[in-house]
Amino acid sequence: MLQQLFSPSVLHTLDLIGIFVFAISGALLAVRKNFDVFGIAVLSEITALGGGLFRDLIIGAVPPAAFTDLGYFVTPLLATVLVFFLHPHVERIQSAVNIFDAAGLGLFCVVGTTKAYDYGLGLTASACLGLATAVGGGVLRDVLANEVPSLLRWDRDLYAVPAIVGAA
Repeated sequence: MLQQLFSPSVLHTLDLIGIFVFAISGALLAVRKNFDVFGIAVLSEITALGGGLFRDLIIGAVPPAAFTDLGYFVTPLLATVLVFFLHPHVERIQSAVNIFDAAGLGLFCVVGTTKAYDYGLGLTASACLGLATAVGGGVLRDVLANEVPSLLRWDRDLYAVPAIVGAA
């Protein structure tokens, strides 16, 4: 469906932007938790790619896109370098990062739902997998950082509800 609206290069660019923003989110949490540079890179990668990896493995799209496109692997590393050297400046633009994070959440939800549907899943299963694509990396990030996942907290901003509405 999205393939009909956008060219493959536009979709790839949007994917990389979403990956970059999610990677910044993971890297910033790692800095706040005093992780070393390797820990920052791991949290950045898992936040950016975790949901898509999960989706691709579930639907049988193997090897997952994250392992077949070098840009998917390198983009979180660029975010890691940026946050490692400039984290006080990146922290100051946190509200802008949150806006892009929300856009990435919506984008990944739609892309995940569409890809699952294209692989033959029904509407309900596709919407659920779209949700998992969108929030999966954040849940993995929180677990690795020894945090209660934001997805499960009532005192945090709504996260899953807008994503599942978008998937529907």
